[in-house]
Amino acid sequence: MSTIAAEPRHATQPPPEHEEVSYLGAGHTVRSWLLTIDHKRIAILYLVSITLMFFIGGAAAVIMRLELATPQGDVLYSADAYNRTFTLHGIVMIFFFLVPSIPATLGNFLIPMMIGAKDLAFPKINLLSWYLYMGAGGLALIVLIFGGVDTGWTFYTPFSTMFSNTMVVPAAFAAFIAGFSSILTGLNFIVTIHTMRAPGMTWFRLPLFCWSMYATSLIMILGTPVLAIALALIGVERLFHVGIFDPALGGDPVLFQHLFWFYSHPAVYIMIVPSMAVMSEIIPCFSRRPIFGYRMIAYSSIAIAAIGFIVWGHHMFVSSQSMYAGMVFSALTFLVAVPSAIKAFNWTLTMYKGSVRLETPMLYALGFIGLFTIGGLTGLMLSTMSTDMHFHDTYFVVAHFHYIMVGGAVMGYLGGIHFWWPKISGRMYNELLGKLSALTVFIGFNLTFFPQFVLGNLGMPRRYYEYVSEFQFLNVMSSAGASILAVGYILPLIYMLLSLRNPPDAGPNPWRATGLEWQTASPPPTHNFHQTPVVTRGPYEYSPEGAEAIDGNLNTVYS
Repeated sequence: MSTIAAEPRHATQPPPEHEEVSYLGAGHTVRSWLLTIDHKRIAILYLVSITLMFFIGGAAAVIMRLELATPQGDVLYSADAYNRTFTLHGIVMIFFFLVPSIPATLGNFLIPMMIGAKDLAFPKINLLSWYLYMGAGGLALIVLIFGGVDTGWTFYTPFSTMFSNTMVVPAAFAAFIAGFSSILTGLNFIVTIHTMRAPGMTWFRLPLFCWSMYATSLIMILGTPVLAIALALIGVERLFHVGIFDPALGGDPVLFQHLFWFYSHPAVYIMIVPSMAVMSEIIPCFSRRPIFGYRMIAYSSIAIAAIGFIVWGHHMFVSSQSMYAGMVFSALTFLVAVPSAIKAFNWTLTMYKGSVRLETPMLYALGFIGLFTIGGLTGLMLSTMSTDMHFHDTYFVVAHFHYIMVGGAVMGYLGGIHFWWPKISGRMYNELLGKLSALTVFIGFNLTFFPQFVLGNLGMPRRYYEYVSEFQFLNVMSSAGASILAVGYILPLIYMLLSLRNPPDAGPNPWRATGLEWQTASPPPTHNFHQTPVVTRGPYEYSPEGAEAIDGNLNTVYS
């Protein structure tokens, strides 16, 4: 187990006699957890429930890969069963894991501590958002297990309103409820960051994690209501036969695509921008260098949120959209890649000539940069009308999407959990197993999804459970990679749970990081800080090891 020794306590820290019971020790009853308004405990509730959803959605993915190991449909009994399985995978993973994963867990846990606050602005609304999430998740699982839905996670009309005889309305209602959970979380973050920053915590002393969470919250608040309206209209048309999307009733099915993708493309950034936030914390810490281009990374988060709302039409190049509208959306999509590229280049320059330490969080960060870069570059191929015509609805799209959402978002999520696990739990995990898991995930992921780029280029359509025999070799590679990837995901669950059996051993700042959250005990006390911190420096005052020590205590004094 390899950690960086913590620096000595700085003279301006509060005296040790004010030690307080940690948030994990202040009452252990089930009732105390279910009625808690402590942002840290609510983050743990989200962590447990989101982890459960991840493995349910992952189990559906395993079933699909077993089915696709052979050209014939010999695991699932019909194409309809396969449709229901990939719908289960998509709905659970998108709405109940990827969208809330980092904001609801790490965002909830860290934002108040990073800005020197005792809690979020609306603690009771924060708890309500978790109950909405659980209610929506429970309804979705009931629907998807007892009957299922065959429309895919996109609920495309007119199939979802006219032809599907599955439980479309309850599934759409579950996603509708989950959307309100996201809206409340985003509202809480925005108000907290605006109004509860510690003295001296100016906007340009905010950690970049907070900037990214702020941008993500804007997307949640502005985009999610549009999806909610679209899903509600599906229910209205299906139940009351009002002509909204059904051409037979005077509706327009392409209207649903506009409404759906107006939310769902910005939703990609709800999933990926928080992982970028994690990278902006991990990379300077393990490079022992200040973040390169702080302001440009901060501005790029807001730029992604803004531009992301005007590129939805690149999903509709093969619909009835005009060629000229397609050209505009294509150009705008290339534009939205610029702020993402700014982040990637600035992270790379932060590592340049730094004292890089390859601890587990840093391995996940390096994996994120590589996989996200591949996903971003292949996204430009899908944003070009001429190539999109060939790749549309093939496995090339599946590979691109997963390089962003799994290679990017999940790698960022796991990197963040490993980075802040000592703060969350007070324990250090087994570093050797941590590095093994990071390498296993990276290898398994590439073996799973890179062959799908080739399959898509050869013309294999997505969402088919049978295929021609020429594609079997690449599908077997992909299924084999999925088994390796599953091992990589299960390993952290095992060694992190095992670490809880040990007494607290992490110390307040095992990584020698500089954020406010590292200047309190591990695990933190109930109210985060014994005294209100006063911020006097920026968030990334690092120097290479061996130079004059700059530790996590120099950016604050205490009032």
